Amino acid sequence: MPADNGSLTLIATHSAMPEIVFKGKEYVYNHHLTVPYRPLVVDTAKGIGPGDLNSNLVIHGDNLHALKALLPRYAGRVDLVFIDPPYNTGNEGWCYSDGVNSPIMKEWLSTNPVDGDDMLRHDKWLCMMWPRLVLLRELMSETGSIWITLDDNEVHRARMVLDEIFGEDSFVASCVWQKKQSPQSDATNFSPMHDYVLVYAKQAKLTADDPNGWQRNLLVRGAEQEDRYENRDSDPRGSWTSSDYTCNKTAQERPNLYYPLKQPATGELIYPSKNRVWAYEQAQHEKNASENRLWWGADGLARVPRLKRFRIEVAGGTVPGTWWSREFAGDNQQSKRQLLDVFSGVDPGFATPKPLTLLERILEIGSQSDFILLDSFVGSGTTAHAVLKANARDNGNRRFILIEGEDYADRLTAERVRRAIRGYAWQGTQHETLLEEKINFTQFKKADQWLAKVEAIKAAEGFGADDAAQMVLGEAAAPPPASAPARKKRFDKINVELKDGVLRVEGEKRVSQMADGLGGEFTYCTLGEPLSIEKLLSGQDLPSFEALGAWLLHTATGGTLQAPPPDAPAFYLSEAQDAHVWLVYRPDLAFLKSADAALTLPRAQAMAEWGHARQEGQEGQGAPKRHLVFAPAKYLSNAQLRAQGIEFAALPFALFRQG
Repeated sequence: MPADNGSLTLIATHSAMPEIVFKGKEYVYNHHLTVPYRPLVVDTAKGIGPGDLNSNLVIHGDNLHALKALLPRYAGRVDLVFIDPPYNTGNEGWCYSDGVNSPIMKEWLSTNPVDGDDMLRHDKWLCMMWPRLVLLRELMSETGSIWITLDDNEVHRARMVLDEIFGEDSFVASCVWQKKQSPQSDATNFSPMHDYVLVYAKQAKLTADDPNGWQRNLLVRGAEQEDRYENRDSDPRGSWTSSDYTCNKTAQERPNLYYPLKQPATGELIYPSKNRVWAYEQAQHEKNASENRLWWGADGLARVPRLKRFRIEVAGGTVPGTWWSREFAGDNQQSKRQLLDVFSGVDPGFATPKPLTLLERILEIGSQSDFILLDSFVGSGTTAHAVLKANARDNGNRRFILIEGEDYADRLTAERVRRAIRGYAWQGTQHETLLEEKINFTQFKKADQWLAKVEAIKAAEGFGADDAAQMVLGEAAAPPPASAPARKKRFDKINVELKDGVLRVEGEKRVSQMADGLGGEFTYCTLGEPLSIEKLLSGQDLPSFEALGAWLLHTATGGTLQAPPPDAPAFYLSEAQDAHVWLVYRPDLAFLKSADAALTLPRAQAMAEWGHARQEGQEGQGAPKRHLVFAPAKYLSNAQLRAQGIEFAALPFALFRQG
């Protein structure tokens, strides 16, 4: 067990897989089971569309309670989870009071937010993350994946927790995302330039040809990759690129790969280096040669061939890698500009948005056009924006579920979704990089040359000596060359900066235009009061039919609430995997006390007859399903229930007896 100061330890289990042990783990291990169920309450005024819990959702409320509230509708249905949880740097000010029924946990979780001097902050972070990750796993489909952004503060501990909850074999990748362009000059030791994107799957593929489990997509080939293919010898199979014909093995290690090749133009027998032999056995080489797959250079006289790889034989994209540059996935500077653009140049007061490009890459790799995506630490709403963009691009039907507990859920998170759907006036500053060069000390001593280059750029953009941009090279700007061609100004000003060894020249222009809306709808929700047995028994604050039914269905069957068929009789709730589920209920005290709320023999017979008729109308459905009926009381014997194929479950009401 950890020491009293909250230090974390690793212990070996009987399975030989290390287990992370942290202070408070025993109290949060099953805490998700004790979290109360709180129904989702629709606020149609804050959404776009009619208000539908099967639509895109923005949920304002504690994310632990919200995840529990989603179970009756979405358990096993979420295809992709993206979360950007607190990094636990000690400076965020996060505080999660999860109501764990333990004195020590109550003391921890009711205190002020953690800071860098809190010796228990790592334990607290793990206590916060554990039940949320457990519920997220319950919500994921069997082919679903979870993507988590973190930095060095908790990434190693997160790996251990995820290995324990999801299974070590569920690990897919740890991607390194370049979040900054330049290092911080005031960094204490090293300047952090990257974050991590951890990827786990509910069921990861064990091999490339494994038919089961999560399936990643290939990345669309960019212009740079496509440019590698050309047809230099007019091959009828089309454009091709080439690869090395040797491998990093010695003749001693692989004697079967050390043999002579005949140079077709000269007839010379050519052996590979004894330290780097051929990549193919002789039989495969002969096949390659017979199929005209060897390239001996433009003049045909190369001493070592290369293997031709044809564009038509290559899969429709490229395999994603674990290094995500800022050019590939955006950076923090880009994300802040994007947020300012959405809010028309007015800073909404959110310090750490994620770039839209990062989420677009995650969707490109991990989603299909009909996926359900969940973000339970949503922040500024980048996830929803990326989903809407993806749908607009490929006419997809992806759906998002966002959860935000802070008070900016409406004014920031939902507002960004509204603007992305409807469009927005973009009144901000447009930047264009005109020069970006790393400058070492030797180059710095030739500042006059760089100044001349900068002035040439300025002159080309219509800025003369009277429009001198501020230089940070330590010298005054030289006048532009007399021969420099001037043109109409494209920018309001030219910014020149030398920072952290990078010279950057940037054009800046104020713009005002309308960004087109992406279309779509969403429903804004809050969390209702927890369903309480005591209140149900007294008949106070009765939940809606749908809210109570969803929870009963999930609790009793593990299934999720589905829309009933159009011909469903009154009180039909939903179809589960092995049962038709009925709920004889109205949120009406007088009804619940009356005989109309009881399961009677005629009502039981009508339920059974409808079930048989529905079974006959469906092909290949097998044996008739049982009927699970929730009601305050029943007026028939157990034998009569069995005869109709009905299981009765008494609602937690004393109301009928009170009547």
